[in-house]
Amino acid sequence: MNDAPDTLVSAAAALAAGRVSSIELTRDCLERVARLNGTLNCFLRVEEEAALAAAAAADAARAAGRRLGPLHGVPIALKDMFYDPARETGSGSQVRAGFHGMRVATVSARLAAAGAVNLGALNMTEFALGPTGHNVHHGACRNPWNPDYIAGGSSSGAGAAVAARLAYGTLGSDTGGSIRGPAAVNGVLGLKPTYGRVSRAGAMPLSWSCDHIGPLARTAADLARLLGVIAGQDPADPTASRRPVPDYEAALDTGVVGLRIGIPGNFYFDGVDADVQRRLDAALATLAAAGAVLVPVEVPDPKSLGELSRAIVYPEAAAAHAHWLRSRPGDYSPQVHARLASGVAIPAPLYLEALQLRPRLLAGFVDSVYARCDVLATPTLALRVPTLAATDVGGGEAMWAVIAALVRCVAPFNYLGVPALSVPVGPDANGLPVGLQLVGRPFAEALLLRVAAAYQRDSDWHEHAPPVAAF
Repeated sequence: MNDAPDTLVSAAAALAAGRVSSIELTRDCLERVARLNGTLNCFLRVEEEAALAAAAAADAARAAGRRLGPLHGVPIALKDMFYDPARETGSGSQVRAGFHGMRVATVSARLAAAGAVNLGALNMTEFALGPTGHNVHHGACRNPWNPDYIAGGSSSGAGAAVAARLAYGTLGSDTGGSIRGPAAVNGVLGLKPTYGRVSRAGAMPLSWSCDHIGPLARTAADLARLLGVIAGQDPADPTASRRPVPDYEAALDTGVVGLRIGIPGNFYFDGVDADVQRRLDAALATLAAAGAVLVPVEVPDPKSLGELSRAIVYPEAAAAHAHWLRSRPGDYSPQVHARLASGVAIPAPLYLEALQLRPRLLAGFVDSVYARCDVLATPTLALRVPTLAATDVGGGEAMWAVIAALVRCVAPFNYLGVPALSVPVGPDANGLPVGLQLVGRPFAEALLLRVAAAYQRDSDWHEHAPPVAAF
């Protein structure tokens, strides 16, 4: 379709107005997947028959005067980690090839109840443990701006599929940057909500203390629509917050006049690539021109936050995989096996101390940072998007340096559990995207979306499609 809507919200509006049918949009997405997936490798399984049946049902419901919800008939896709007894959920692995969960993931059920049409399962790093998108079992997911470059991880297929216009929105998971990293390198938006804002019931666990579920899409309004559907308490997940879910779309047009955006003077901009810095400066200048006030802030010991995150994630991941590590070690890739095995070596007192420190460090972070600003701004990735070849380092010593560079700016916020959003702000000298990360106090998702929307009103980077999208 040459005149297909370009965003999730505009697609929903076109469907509601009868300007297009769900069957038409779904077929258009499936045709694009058929053309491009051989290059990008972002879908592991395309569920064409089920998707077309769901689209036909959505059209029939609309014809009968029944509105299914705010995503009625909109084609989306899901990372290969959300359980469904009727579908294989392999989590990008060999260990769980052919696995079917006992229950439907809460987020999947909520999307279906809102009328979304699921196109299939998206590629991901094996067991969500890796920031590059390499996968020895299914092949690397590739960046639609240049297939020689990484699509990020672990939600690699989610970021690439949205950027390449294969789906209007996707869901990913974020334990150490796995939504925001792929969003940044693929030139889309990705939101890691506050810990507990979105239920994780029926989603593959990696680290139950640091896992987050969130959306990837092409505009702040799209993210707001998706978050409004999936957020909220859930009896199946005792960590899901009972806090009421606000109308995330209501405040998008409020603007940023007088809003204080904090620019950290320590850690986050240390050693940032000059080309990335140039793009971030331009984006912050755009927000300042829209009325925001840029203020310098000092952020409490971010390096320690990253180390504490690792002290929690690796032991919890090792515990979740203990049985398979003993019985099926050869079914893991070298990198994932090495990272999981490292969790066994972390002493229990260190793990428990990291957990015990978390509430106090979160309170100190909120008090010290948000006394000076309303939103914190950092790079999502402080370096240019690297190539697949440069990051294909297996499970050896070089692996740790690659991982550290890619998660440096994002992992601290998984430990704290605060919301963080990556918004695209333009290309680097190689033509690859740069992401600006916006971070808020707990449950400030509406504010982050409002800032991202303000930036997108005064810029058009989010409207640029990658070269592969023209194929």
